[in-house]
Amino acid sequence: MAVRADIRNVAIVAHVDHGKTTLVNAMLQQSHVFNEREEVPDRVMDSNDLEREKGITILAKNTAIQYTGPLAQKLGQEHGITINVVDTPGHADFGGEVERGISMVDGVVLLVDASEGPLPQTRFVLRKALEAKLPVILCVNKTDRPDARIEEVVSESTDLLLGLAQDVSEEGVDLDLDALLDLPVIYCAAKAGHASTEQPANGSVPENDNLEPLFEAIINTIPAPEYDEGAPLQAHVTNIDASEYLGRLGLVRIYNGTLQKGRQYGLSRVDGSIESFKLTEILVTKGLDREPAESAGPGDIVAIAGVNDIMIGETIVDPTNPQPLPLIHVDEPAISMTFGTNDSPLAGTEGKDHKLTARMLKDRLDRELIGNVSIRVLPTERPDAWQVQGRGELALAVLAEEMRREGYELTVGRPQVVTKTIDGVINEPMESTTIDVPEEYMGTVTQLLADRKGRMESMTNHGSGWVRMQFTVPSRGLIGFRTALLSSTRGTGIASSISAGYAPWAGAITIRQNGSMVCDRQGKASPYAMQKLQARGNFFVDPQSPVYEGQIVGVANKPGDLDINITLEKHMTNMRSSTADVLETLTPPIKMSLEEALDFANEDECVEVTPESVRVRKIILDREQWYKWNAKQRRQNKNAQ
Repeated sequence: MAVRADIRNVAIVAHVDHGKTTLVNAMLQQSHVFNEREEVPDRVMDSNDLEREKGITILAKNTAIQYTGPLAQKLGQEHGITINVVDTPGHADFGGEVERGISMVDGVVLLVDASEGPLPQTRFVLRKALEAKLPVILCVNKTDRPDARIEEVVSESTDLLLGLAQDVSEEGVDLDLDALLDLPVIYCAAKAGHASTEQPANGSVPENDNLEPLFEAIINTIPAPEYDEGAPLQAHVTNIDASEYLGRLGLVRIYNGTLQKGRQYGLSRVDGSIESFKLTEILVTKGLDREPAESAGPGDIVAIAGVNDIMIGETIVDPTNPQPLPLIHVDEPAISMTFGTNDSPLAGTEGKDHKLTARMLKDRLDRELIGNVSIRVLPTERPDAWQVQGRGELALAVLAEEMRREGYELTVGRPQVVTKTIDGVINEPMESTTIDVPEEYMGTVTQLLADRKGRMESMTNHGSGWVRMQFTVPSRGLIGFRTALLSSTRGTGIASSISAGYAPWAGAITIRQNGSMVCDRQGKASPYAMQKLQARGNFFVDPQSPVYEGQIVGVANKPGDLDINITLEKHMTNMRSSTADVLETLTPPIKMSLEEALDFANEDECVEVTPESVRVRKIILDREQWYKWNAKQRRQNKNAQ
């Protein structure tokens, strides 16, 4: 096997908010990608508006760093070593992005917070790396946190790695367990740009003032790409991008052979067919930019143009000797939502150029399928609605939010779990959930999860006033849980979860105790009516805002739905009132984000999503029709029991 000694392909994997993107930022700065006078934004790799707002990575992205340090010269690479870095999401809901990123690289840097230690998503991304038999570098980040516990975190991470390696080996993957024991450990403070192989004191920055030890660990630990000389072309399509001038781009990792601009190649489709095309452009990544190139060889990660409908998982092959690579495997979806057209009375009234029709909605979902391998779109009984399945509610909520920002109007149903029938028994997805809370809220959180059929597996007290609890919970029990957790712990609770397989149906779960305040007619919300009704609950709408029959205008104080007339006006009379000058005040309405609205909605409710507004409403708007439907559902449930 021949080797490309001038290339290393590595993915940065970690749990949410452990500093992946910040570390990539520091690596780019220290490799002189930016000019001295150039202002470098924080988390430069988070190019998506939603990523910047939420502070998480949603899409896997790659960059190329040219390392020209002492080790490159020592290895005889005078022009430097190209380190292709893939920044992956840390949330399991975006696991499809993680799987794609790992399929492009030859090793991973596992980033772990020096205080929080390994969490469920750490387990998820590490397992994916071990299943692909990739070498691992452990990087303990944020050593300067006041509550850092570096030695314990290294021990926990090593135990996790060996435990997962044992599990993966038992499943038939041939791993070198001895090599895993020699795990390289780097101590890092990514924000300061410091890294060292020497363990610093808890709460302090490593003494070494650059990232040279990390670069050296990557070059020494991550193997250079290997290839067969003379083998036919194999280039795997792992991502999709677009250019204003070139159209759709395919991001490919070349395993064997060479790509040359202007030549004819074959594209092995998902269905096995081979389609001929002319390669019109090759773009090589340098820093954050892409530059045209005439050719690219084994080990390179490049963007190519020439196929308008290229899809993830396909392989560019030699048309005379096609040898396609296996398709990218993605875990099964666990959560589904119904996406449909907006049929409320206010549809299309809030702005121009809104995308309203079923055809527009279906075209947008079909486009999402091209670049997002972890979702599925299935038909429903209605011609204007589709069931969208994904890994988690956050991933589907992000899709709905992106569509809203693109000008679409739609209705989105409450998240539902995707069940399986195993040996005649209905099974539902389960999740392993880790929760960190201050000690005083331990009982509150335990009760909260007990109501959602959660089972405590372990509890650890680190002695710092915080407790870590591990639960196994049905996925549907976690729908809306994070909002309840933040309310119950006054914003201090931290929860993260990962798939724990399937288990028999756990029974009915009551997520929401309070009923909905439902508007019984169309009009405008009246301050007079709202003042009279505010003792019954809390409102979601502002005074004078348009409302319609079947819209959820607030949450009631008691269980059960409450039909109200929020449009009632105060009639003028010729009688003087002794309280005419008394100022009436209204409690400010609750403003919910799209994710909070989806968590709030009941089984018979959905969320109306427009570029300007997010409203919760009944699926059946007509109140008389809804009562008939509700009575029918109660009879069916009674007969089933």
